[in-house]
Amino acid sequence: MPHKSYNIVGLGELLWDVLPKGKELGGAPANFAYMTSLLGDHGIVASRVGGDALGRTAGRRLERIGLRSKFLQLDTKHATGTAKVDVDATGQPTFHIAENVAWDFFEWTPEWQKLASTTDAVCFGSLAQRSPQARATIRLFLQEVARGTTRIFDVNLRSKFYSAEILDDSLKLADIVKLNQDELAIVVKLLGSDFLDEERAARWLRDTYGLRLVCITRGPKGSLLVGPNEVSHHSGVRVVVADTVGSGDAFTAALIYHYLRHGTLATMNEAANRMGAWVASQTGATPPRDDYYLQQIRAAISGEE
Repeated sequence: MPHKSYNIVGLGELLWDVLPKGKELGGAPANFAYMTSLLGDHGIVASRVGGDALGRTAGRRLERIGLRSKFLQLDTKHATGTAKVDVDATGQPTFHIAENVAWDFFEWTPEWQKLASTTDAVCFGSLAQRSPQARATIRLFLQEVARGTTRIFDVNLRSKFYSAEILDDSLKLADIVKLNQDELAIVVKLLGSDFLDEERAARWLRDTYGLRLVCITRGPKGSLLVGPNEVSHHSGVRVVVADTVGSGDAFTAALIYHYLRHGTLATMNEAANRMGAWVASQTGATPPRDDYYLQQIRAAISGEE
């Protein structure tokens, strides 16, 4: 009997990462949707591009890596988004993100309304909510999803593009939150709590916002998952890092793959760490599929707690 495939949306910014070695199509939602599709679900990008050469190329690039461009809105007034990316000696990226670009001007359309009503999970972040118009559209999308749809807030703090209000509203609309250890301290303090340690901070987020799952990533040192009744620690997967662009999005994709299939916290943690490590070992956020690794991630079972 064939396994069920889910419709999973990456909602938010689509932009070109301008890297030292050239341009790569990026933005967390597209990276997430690509990884979701590699694992066998239907990854869908919901974003907006300009009517310029970069926008046309973005649509073609999505199609080439197996993602439909059907839910890309076209903006004739604003340019396609770009981000200059500087990568340090350890592979850690710093982003310089262009403002007032196409994805700052999402519109609530009948096509997006239908997409919202038919998706099984949607992942969104804080960056795409930096403009009032895009933020309002994202909120509408999250409010229009069907009962039982999983909403994942993958925080992704970038530069000055977040506030306590955006974080608070997003957490109220989410079922799952994922953030890294540095973001955790910033977020809980901004929301009015003391930061004592990671596990207590994660429990505070879970209890304050009624979340089903809180995920804290620790780079090469693994991750912490805090569910309703249990906690799972993972020590990470060792790899030689090429760059870490997209590894967090890959982590989220594998986590949601197993979450939708009712995997244990330990299984989710194992799969997510494997997926994140695999992408970190590759150059760029959308490496070619590797069926050997992907099968390991789909079949992940862990005894770690």
